Parts: sequence; structure tokens; C-alpha cells
Amino acid sequence: SGPWMCYPGQAFQVPALPGCRPVLKLQCNGSRVPEAVLRDCCQQLADISEWCRCGALYSMLDSMYKEHGVQEGQAGTGAFPRCRREVVKLTAASITAVCRLPIVVDASGDGAYVCKDVAAYPDA
Repeated sequence: SGPWMCYPGQAFQVPALPGCRPVLKLQCNGSRVPEAVLRDCCQQLADISEWCRCGALYSMLDSMYKEHGVQEGQAGTGAFPRCRREVVKLTAASITAVCRLPIVVDASGDGAYVCKDVAAYPDA
């Protein structure tokens, strides 16, 4: 396995993580996340290679914005009405840590728990 498996159009498609969408919305808006909801999200992430978890979160965030018609650089969104974009990105980036699931941060195989690439993603 490796990072090349995670890109759309390759053999492996990054899933949309439907179980993590409510986690992101609840956490970002300051609400408590029910244990069962968090467990579903973590299970979906656990089923994804540690190389691809951040990409999957990134893809989920991007699709949530697109579903609400948000354009790059636009302030405020229908997906997260009370949450600034920086907070949304940091919340998404930390889901792997909340689930205690390791990720691979670069080609050297170095591991971490918080996705740096999601937090750096400019248009999410």
C-alpha cells in the first residue's frame, strides 16, 4: 500500500465517509457527539488505509461544501452556518486523533494522528 492508492481514478476510490459528516457538523457547532455516531465514523475511517484517511476526510469536507454550493474563498456556508472555515478544517483534521487512528503523513512512512494536509487545504 502507499499514497498512490488514494487518488481518484486509481484502483482505490476514497469513500465519502457518511458516518463522519454528522461528527464534523456537531463538533464544529459545539454540540456533543453521541457515542454511537462517533463509533460509526471511527469504524468507517478504520476501514481505510492509514495512507488514505486524511484524503478521505479532505474529500468528505470538499463534497460537503460543494453540496451547499460554496465557492472557493467564500465566507460562511450552509454546511457549517456557525463555524468559521479555519475551525471546520481543524475539526476535520483532528477526527483521526479523536478516533485514535494513526495516519501516514509523508512518503517516509512517518506517522501522526492529526491530518496536516486537511488543515492546510485552501478551499475547504
